[in-house]
Amino acid sequence: MPEGHTIRRYADRHRKVLAGRKVAASSPQGRFTAGARRLSGRELLDVDAHGKHLFYRWKRAETLHVHLGLYGKFKLFRKNPPPPTPGTRLALTTDEVTIYLAGPTVCELIVPSQEEAILARLGPDPLKADTNGNSAEVFIANLQRRRIPIGAAILDQSVIAGIGNIYRAEGLFLTSIHPETPANEVSAAKAAELWDKSVELLERGVTEGRIATLPRVPLGKTAETDRLYVYNRERFPCRVCGGPISTGEMAARSIWWCNTCQAA
Repeated sequence: MPEGHTIRRYADRHRKVLAGRKVAASSPQGRFTAGARRLSGRELLDVDAHGKHLFYRWKRAETLHVHLGLYGKFKLFRKNPPPPTPGTRLALTTDEVTIYLAGPTVCELIVPSQEEAILARLGPDPLKADTNGNSAEVFIANLQRRRIPIGAAILDQSVIAGIGNIYRAEGLFLTSIHPETPANEVSAAKAAELWDKSVELLERGVTEGRIATLPRVPLGKTAETDRLYVYNRERFPCRVCGGPISTGEMAARSIWWCNTCQAA
């Protein structure tokens, strides 16, 4: 599933090529025909992201809410787009670009009250830290209300929005927090450090268009395990202490950590 930096990049890219323009919309697959008809020919005003959710706001129309889930993906074409695949839920077209959306978990039109309800059940987004000055405090308070392991808590989008499996493992490693530590036993100072590290990592992800947590990773094509500390690296020694990398399952997802660097 795409993590928060990818969703923010989609929002930024789509805002750049669609906002301020009248957009033709269709549903080649047929599962969003009524919604596409409602939007087609209207001006797109803005695109926003919060965590893993995208919100497309239209002039005199509802907001388009998209959540990609595990299988959703966008494809953008600037010239001569190919025919949409049978699974294309939504096509957005201007004179300059065509965007296909296939396989999303959610593609729906919502009114402002529904958007407010979605945002209310999401935790703070590290990529919005600059616009919401109390985000760290909200995150810390969310952790203090939960007794589940911190490794499960930070995958809960109501605790922190936009963190996925890779950023979970890497963020906990870089802040020396064992994933099995109960969330409410993580000190406020250590939770604040985890928040700051999440902000740093996701902002880097937006800039580089990839997840990289090691310093000075060359741009260009590199293997995922060559850019990370612990994620999917149980076959390799810890980059810091040289000890073994442990792996297990938490919140129905695999997780990796170093028992030495992340003492229980």
